[in-house]
Amino acid sequence: MDPIYYAVIAGVLGLIAAASMAAYVLRQDEGSERMREISSAIKEGAMAFLSREYRIMLVFVAVIALALAFIPNLGGWVAFAFVFGAISSGLAGFVGMSIAIRANNRTAAAAEKSLNQGLRVAFRAGAVMGLSVVSIGIIGLSILYFAFHMDAAQFVIVIPGFGFGASLVAIFARAGGGIYTKAADTGADLVGKVEQGIPEDDPRNAAVIADFVGDNVGDVAGMGADLFESYVDSIIATITLATVAVTAGLVVSEETAWYLPMMVATGGIIAALIGVFLVKVGDKPEMKALLNALRRGTFGASILTAIFAALTVYFLDASWGVLWAILTGLIAGVLIGESTNYFTSYEFGPTRGVAEASQTGAGTNITKGFAVGLMSVIPAIIIIVIAIIVAYYFGDMYGIAIAGVGMLSTLGVTLATDAYGPVADNAGGIVEMSDLPPEVRDRTDALDSLGNTTAATGKGFAIGAAALTALALMLSYSNAVGIDLANPISLLDPAVIAGIFLGVMMPALFCALTLNAVGRASFAIINEVRRQFREIKGIMTGEGKPEYGKCVDIATKAALKEMILPGLLTVLIPVIVGFTLGKFALGGFLIGAVSASFLMAVMMSNSGGSWDNAKKFIETGKLGGKGSDTHKAAVVGDTVGDPFKDTSGPSLNIMIKLMTMIALVLAPALVNMNGILD
Repeated sequence: MDPIYYAVIAGVLGLIAAASMAAYVLRQDEGSERMREISSAIKEGAMAFLSREYRIMLVFVAVIALALAFIPNLGGWVAFAFVFGAISSGLAGFVGMSIAIRANNRTAAAAEKSLNQGLRVAFRAGAVMGLSVVSIGIIGLSILYFAFHMDAAQFVIVIPGFGFGASLVAIFARAGGGIYTKAADTGADLVGKVEQGIPEDDPRNAAVIADFVGDNVGDVAGMGADLFESYVDSIIATITLATVAVTAGLVVSEETAWYLPMMVATGGIIAALIGVFLVKVGDKPEMKALLNALRRGTFGASILTAIFAALTVYFLDASWGVLWAILTGLIAGVLIGESTNYFTSYEFGPTRGVAEASQTGAGTNITKGFAVGLMSVIPAIIIIVIAIIVAYYFGDMYGIAIAGVGMLSTLGVTLATDAYGPVADNAGGIVEMSDLPPEVRDRTDALDSLGNTTAATGKGFAIGAAALTALALMLSYSNAVGIDLANPISLLDPAVIAGIFLGVMMPALFCALTLNAVGRASFAIINEVRRQFREIKGIMTGEGKPEYGKCVDIATKAALKEMILPGLLTVLIPVIVGFTLGKFALGGFLIGAVSASFLMAVMMSNSGGSWDNAKKFIETGKLGGKGSDTHKAAVVGDTVGDPFKDTSGPSLNIMIKLMTMIALVLAPALVNMNGILD
């Protein structure tokens, strides 16, 4: 039997498990009428945003598919794979978010019973996203394999189209969702906490429902699309380097080189299924116990994946160097996550210093947090550099690519721990707005604090995965256009130098556009919230009701409008560079873009996480507690950090993967093309 059938079976099992967990979540108590009402408003806002976002993306997908169909050496099947990848990514995001927005009130109701029950409901809701992403991804790639693998040359041209489709959806989902969530969050915090002095998630704040919606469209649908893209792109990059694996003596045939990443991913799905059921905790709301519960699932899945990878290498008669490359990726993923945890957690590390700096105002808070983000770049880059060197030593360029597969192989459970966070966050807000007893809020606060930690770790993992995946795609592009040791890129070539500088420019341009987008949207929401406090009588006493829908509508329109330009430039600029300056310049462009984007993504993500957790440390009662001048300074720092860590930073992950995937897709058309300087 063809080994890819095992991948299909694993994907089907993953979907069955996801459906079972979704059914479990939907069977739970929905809580009081007030809790159901709040959840319904969140659901309505999230689905309205997603449907409008998907309609806009549909136009882009249709236009690009037509363009691909008429580009020489590509044709209709690449366009088909592109559309298939876009549909698969959109489906995974829709399934995951549709359960998350139904799990928030159920998690709140479960937390009334016990902490463990609240964790169980929230985590299983997150697991629906995690398992849907890996299952739909592996089944989609398997379908393309069975359709095209008989013609090896055509297969390696067609399959990158699937990744291109996934990448296009991801850039809009991440940028659009990120702009939405941070505009709403910033507006709610600055007017509610700083100006009015009311608690977070207070029902008197008109932006609070928009904030809840943003958690789902940004951190569930957006993160899901991001990691779906990384997952399938890493497998695609490895498959397209099959000839390198054969030449290096790692495998006996191209087919074996195709099987390896698919089988490693298959083992990862089975390991993730087991890891999900290892997550459980007692009833004490202790951060350490909660964190250990999730680590038991992720570490358990990593160990099982390593075992399955060893069996895969053995039965496919591949070089054991391939296994060492896979393990390198697995270990690098864990280490980057732990590095992120160190720099962003207030339990230890430098984040407490950021909180202490808030005592002298927002300026010192921001300065200290920015420095923490810059310092966090050092271990992240060292880990990636070591992973690249080790993986190359054991497996040549193919080893680097399959190291990315190893890093992402446990995504089913890793993404579950990340997607769980927004569910817990929404649950805490619903508890606050429903006036439930303080002990219930203590439980949801504990779940939310854990969610913040897992979200920061997840972002670090996503950045590391993006770097390895983009590097693997870049190597695949170089191989496809004939850039190798016999025909290398020269750093003395003016076209290559120009490409590098243009690549370095890209993350600065992208971040400027997305940060400005958040600023403009926040401005509109802040003014709307202020207007309602000013004009609607009785809001502060609870007699008047805020108009939540207006903030939801403002955030939706602003995010959908602002996401278009960054996404469009990400698609067009590498195409322009490739067809004007040539294939070598495009190689230099990718080197500059990947290097600069990795640095900026780590810095922005960890600075934002540090500012966020410094605020939360003060909110535990330290350094004056809630409402103090120290707290207000930390809130300002957090509003700076929010678009850093949830909009611009994570979107850079997708930008570099999308540009490298576009280069790979266009490789057959660029292979014999000279640039204007040639």
